[in-house]
Amino acid sequence: MLAVSFRARERYLAWWTSLSNLTGDGLLYLLAAGFAVVLGWTSTQPAQWQWGYLSVGPYLTVALAAFILGGRVIRREHVARLVLLGVVIVGAVFVPLGLESHWRHAQPEVGVITRAGQALSKGEDPYRAYALDGRVVGEIHGLPAFESFFPYFPLMGVFGLPSAETHKSKGLTDARIIMTLMTLIVSGWALFLLRVSREQKIRVAQVLIALPTGALFFSTGGDDMPILALILLAVAALQRRQSNLAGVSLGLAAAMKLTAWPMAAGALLVARNREGRSTWKQVLGWIAAIVVVTTVPFAIRAPVAFMSNVFAFPLGIAGVSSPAASALPGHILTTWLPALGHVLAPVSLLIGGYFATKYTRRHWPLTLSQMLGLLSVAFLCMICVATATRVGYVIYPLNLWLWSSVTQESPVPVEELVAT
Repeated sequence: MLAVSFRARERYLAWWTSLSNLTGDGLLYLLAAGFAVVLGWTSTQPAQWQWGYLSVGPYLTVALAAFILGGRVIRREHVARLVLLGVVIVGAVFVPLGLESHWRHAQPEVGVITRAGQALSKGEDPYRAYALDGRVVGEIHGLPAFESFFPYFPLMGVFGLPSAETHKSKGLTDARIIMTLMTLIVSGWALFLLRVSREQKIRVAQVLIALPTGALFFSTGGDDMPILALILLAVAALQRRQSNLAGVSLGLAAAMKLTAWPMAAGALLVARNREGRSTWKQVLGWIAAIVVVTTVPFAIRAPVAFMSNVFAFPLGIAGVSSPAASALPGHILTTWLPALGHVLAPVSLLIGGYFATKYTRRHWPLTLSQMLGLLSVAFLCMICVATATRVGYVIYPLNLWLWSSVTQESPVPVEELVAT
């Protein structure tokens, strides 16, 4: 069975690599159009189905153009790919984002971040709700119980500050637009620094920004996109062995959301200076400093509410059902046996930690590519066993796997790094 699977994978890779870059782009955009149509037909959330219908046209148009150009000999293929990429970003990101920001159609996390920004602007604690004896304390009246929770670290609230200052939560001050601008700036910087081929940079940008793995999230929610951009910046910094930049970028990401913590831990294993010596203490120092400065004051002010919002609620053990509970194995198992909710994650963490440690020892010292590949598998496992998580979190292992692939294919000698 494994041999058959391996041969099928090899045949698929051989077929894919035989395609021209433009033809490959056309296939990806065509698949994106199909996904947009299905989402438009099936989703019950206005922000999602509207993005689907708004994006299918741009994806189909660019896919057709890519197929036509792919059948011709073009001297500057990368220029054509970049132009098509720009058209997709305008049609599938900017236009839907602008319209949905004006219509105020968004997933719940946008309102949660906006209200956190309003609280921060007034010097108030964004962690107002918590579970106690089976009931929610500090619930915001008129909203579902889960929208009263702020399942992020305090720094995520800065994306809600512009709307708090202008007293407008739509248009240019919409939290999604602020998150999108930051994501584009940081990811652009990261792609400039990343030591991979021009073709690989375009593929990274497609997956992170232009395809539904990015475009959908910009328009509907967006809170994971700045995290991924900062992680990509850290990947580029680690590749160039710029430990200060890696530490700062991961510190900012870790001070926003828990999903950045695995990468922060993984970076300590591969952080090295240009002489090849480990710089994990330098990276850890930046991460710890940023997280402590931005988080500890709020944790001290209301420790119960802080723990309930940041840890208990995302893990599904706060006693409040979350809309993030997709029908994945962890959620299904805990629905059948609620008692598993308190043991499934710790047991999975112990088992995963054992195998991750075994792999690390066998391949020590880890390369950046190996660490990213290990994290992609770990993320996928965590998504599957979590009691309350979105299937959309698959964008983390998908991007990590791609980054692992491109950094493996384009190793950079230490001598070249020193020269730069």
